[in-house]
Amino acid sequence: MAWQARIMLERRFLAPHAIARWADETPGTIALAHVDGEQFTYEELHREVLRWAAAYQRLGVGPGEHVGTMIPHGLKVPLAWIGLAWTRAVEVPLNPAYVGRMLQYTLDYADVTTLVIGVECFDRLREIATELPTLRTVVVVSGQANEQVSELPAGAGELPFRCVTEAEFLDGVEPAYDLVESGAGPEYRDIAAILFTSGTTGPSKGVLCPWAIIYQMWSWVPADALAPGDGLYCAFAMFHNSGKSAFNSCMARGGRFVMRDRFSVAHFLADVRAFDCKVATTVGPMTALLHAQPEQPDDADNPLRCILLGPMIPEIDDFKRRFGVEVGTCYGQTEIGAPVATVGWTHGPWANCGRPRLDYPFTECRVADEFDEPVAVGEVGELLVRSAEAWALNVGYYKMPEKTVAAWRNGWFHTGDAFKVDDDGYYYYVDRMNDAIRRRGENISSFEVENFLLEYPAVSDVAAVGMPAQYGEDDVFVMVIVKDRATFEPAQLIEFLEPRMPRFMIPRYVEVVDDFPRNETSMRVKKHEIRARGLSADTWDREGHP
Repeated sequence: MAWQARIMLERRFLAPHAIARWADETPGTIALAHVDGEQFTYEELHREVLRWAAAYQRLGVGPGEHVGTMIPHGLKVPLAWIGLAWTRAVEVPLNPAYVGRMLQYTLDYADVTTLVIGVECFDRLREIATELPTLRTVVVVSGQANEQVSELPAGAGELPFRCVTEAEFLDGVEPAYDLVESGAGPEYRDIAAILFTSGTTGPSKGVLCPWAIIYQMWSWVPADALAPGDGLYCAFAMFHNSGKSAFNSCMARGGRFVMRDRFSVAHFLADVRAFDCKVATTVGPMTALLHAQPEQPDDADNPLRCILLGPMIPEIDDFKRRFGVEVGTCYGQTEIGAPVATVGWTHGPWANCGRPRLDYPFTECRVADEFDEPVAVGEVGELLVRSAEAWALNVGYYKMPEKTVAAWRNGWFHTGDAFKVDDDGYYYYVDRMNDAIRRRGENISSFEVENFLLEYPAVSDVAAVGMPAQYGEDDVFVMVIVKDRATFEPAQLIEFLEPRMPRFMIPRYVEVVDDFPRNETSMRVKKHEIRARGLSADTWDREGHP
């Protein structure tokens, strides 16, 4: 089959072009809705993103420029992203929880020249303003689609970069329909975004993600999951590929994307019923939290056709019966999309992540030993991924050539995750082969957690690991060596950390020790032993000590 005939080349499978298509074919159909009530038809959404595109162009934003977005909530998150996509600039979406050094590092490292920021985040930007040499322009926006920021925060005019209000940014701007008429907009091979993922022995890395991988991550979803006009319920953040790919897939299928800014188990069924959603998405502990709620006689009385989730829980068959749904699952990473997934609605044994995909993009997987050679069936090794198709996976780490070469050793991308395969070809996630921590959908660098703690004067050394949380994924656990046990108070450490690091990175557990378990030759901390030992009677729990 020639490349030109394959699905990923077709522009209609990329969100900006998909929105343009449906705006022409079904202009009055709802494309985007927020659970708070705001919504856009396809015609309205297309017009609005083209207004943003024209406003970006008026600022001087063009192809290849790095534009940061840091909008905590609301429909302006996709507006800022898709409007930017029409200019073929590169988005750098930032977690709104970033503060201090973490925020400064990501903006500086990614060479952001323009930043669209929520007004509630502006004070954090002000604190690091003198440490952002590439930043030239900041647009301050409201999180509400029907509101605009018309006045800058106090002192904005004294900063070393230009600040403009949202009202000034959009004032007098007409939609850039000429971009559509001239055949502009992104191609599958264009870099859509620099997405940040955790580092394990160094700072967070910026993954260069082409539009093709944003499409690919959700291309496994069965064709009968979502029809034009159907509602897709999603509470995934769009500074992750999970949120971006869900939105992109929904637009490509002509669906109705229903947003909630943050997952709420209490609102889940009420939301899907109120918005007549046929598909919902959950990740990590969300599925377990839903199942842990007291069963109600009307749980299955909902419009859902299916739930796309990962990982599956042991009670998955009961979960399907209770909510009256089919389920599909996959394994994915920012760098590789979703190379392993269920086929149709046949998910196999509960603990598996699916099988390597045989559909386009023909991703090849291998569970390998330290020499990248395949291990036997049932043995544990590292999952390696590659694809014969150009642009189907990441194209490296921004400004980190050594990390890129190491990750792509022997032409395979090394995921850092331990897997095994059974006789039927199902792939099972076993554990991390590195020191990353995953908490509530966020990948956390243990390296960065440790560096934040070392800024606290009372701490001499620290080792950070993930401890299994009640409903899946991890809570952050730190072992610390302190200068004076008698005066050290974990609560004071947390108080010190709260204004300095993202909330999702702040440790839940703190334990003071005399030394860590170490390798006798290199003195490297044996974090696997810390994880295996678990919590002890001496572990301080932040949730038990507010």
